[in-house]
Amino acid sequence: MKITILSFGIAKDITGQRFLEWELPQAVSVGELRKSLVQRFPRLAELATVRLAVNNEYASEELVLGENDEVALIPPVSGG
Repeated sequence: MKITILSFGIAKDITGQRFLEWELPQAVSVGELRKSLVQRFPRLAELATVRLAVNNEYASEELVLGENDEVALIPPVSGG
């Protein structure tokens, strides 16, 4: 199963790419994907929070991903 991961802000700096094609052996939850991402990119664990959105909507950790879903990594932002 293939999904696309979009990285923004510091998450893009950590992954080194804006777009990642990610191959999954089976359907997984957002929480399981988060664990896989931290394994591959350990610096993600250093961020206070990283929200995941699936197909343009914030997703719960329990949501099961489907074929061709688009997952966005949205790190904390600040402004002024």
